[in-house]
Amino acid sequence: MRPSPILPLALSLYFLTLFLPTQARYHFHKHKHSYYHNAPEISPSPSPLPGPSSAPDEAPSPSPTVDENYHNTSNNLFDIRAFGAIGDGATDDTESFKMAWDTACQSESAVKVILVPHSLSFIIQSTIFTGPCKGGLVLKVDGTLMPPDGPESWPKNNSRRQWLVFYRINGMSLEGSGLIDGRGEKWWDLPCKPHKGPHGTTSPGPCDSPVAIRFFMSSNLTVQGLKIKNSPQFHFRFDGCESVHVESIYITAPALSPNTDGIHIENTNDVKIYNSVISNGDDCVSIGAGCHDVDIKNITCGPGHGISIGSLGNHNSRACVSNITVRDSVIKVSDNGVRIKTWQGGSGSVSGVTFTNIHMESVRNPIIIDQFYCLGKDCSNKTSAVFVSNISYTNIKGTYDTRHPPMHFACSDSVPCTNLTLSDIELLPSEGDIVLDPYCWSAYGISQTLTIPPVSCLLEGLPQSISGNDIDHC
Repeated sequence: MRPSPILPLALSLYFLTLFLPTQARYHFHKHKHSYYHNAPEISPSPSPLPGPSSAPDEAPSPSPTVDENYHNTSNNLFDIRAFGAIGDGATDDTESFKMAWDTACQSESAVKVILVPHSLSFIIQSTIFTGPCKGGLVLKVDGTLMPPDGPESWPKNNSRRQWLVFYRINGMSLEGSGLIDGRGEKWWDLPCKPHKGPHGTTSPGPCDSPVAIRFFMSSNLTVQGLKIKNSPQFHFRFDGCESVHVESIYITAPALSPNTDGIHIENTNDVKIYNSVISNGDDCVSIGAGCHDVDIKNITCGPGHGISIGSLGNHNSRACVSNITVRDSVIKVSDNGVRIKTWQGGSGSVSGVTFTNIHMESVRNPIIIDQFYCLGKDCSNKTSAVFVSNISYTNIKGTYDTRHPPMHFACSDSVPCTNLTLSDIELLPSEGDIVLDPYCWSAYGISQTLTIPPVSCLLEGLPQSISGNDIDHC
């Protein structure tokens, strides 16, 4: 007798009715707990993390089943969206960013990555991100970071001198393919800014403007691959840091944006700044007091104010700078090329500086030492000065703006510049055929090769006033 086909069919229908409701409940359960409805390509988390208002000072305990694209404990990725960040360019995501930082910082993993995802814009208020952290940390900015838009939007209780500060961090990398937008236009237009009034005049009123990115008392730092634009003041500032490597970054701001130095370092040593483009309204790189062992290579600088050591010795302060190298770089359409600037009345020294293989394009002051640096008209002559010695200029060629001499060595009467060495210098006017003579004052040194234009104003030997008792060596 042949078996009937009805029984297997009935059994199949029975099991199918059991299976379908189970799958429906599972599907509904996943979407019920998701708050990322606008990102269907991302698998949502099975349970929501606490929002910023729940406990901003306490990092959330990550669920072991959080989606790997947001917060994967196996590959140590901390996506700031997992902590409630929206990234719509309007919402304040500060608290979410803080929670992501605190959680990653205290993670026991050797290296953690805080991810700012691409195609999104995150607004963050003035914040200090504090260490030390457990192990290395990477802040990977693939999207856009922005502060509040201008002084009127800046919270009154927040510092107006800084935006993002990284404090006491050892072993951090700030990198990514994204953008840090300082939104500085409204800060530049404050009445106190020098470009607002005729002939550089200013109007009274609050003038503090935030530095975009500041590293303070930190070490083993890397900044790589980022674009940063339009900072209200300095774009990057390193204070009291050690072992800094800046690589392949792009900094841009308008030529008339005030005090928008690209990279400023102070009391910082073992610094490498390589393969970067900086175009702004002030120094591309400025080197302040207390810096030594700095190597700057393959920088394209300008428009701007060039690459500067200083200003040093302001308010009769002591400044020590040594072992600085600037090489294989281009400076174009800039107020200055390579510059050392000090105030009268200071003390200390600048020594062991090498400028080599630098191409100038229409630079107003290609080579300049100015020991009479002054921002006003009432700076009085003083007998003390920062001692400038052992400065080498090699293979510096290109064109200069004929409004100023191509080489300018203005040194102190009481503390002259010594051991200036020039070799393979060729600087021609960018327009016309009139070659201006270099300017020297109390400058001692030699030309090892014929220079264009010839430098006949350097004094030979050493001045009698220089002795171990007279100079405050560092």
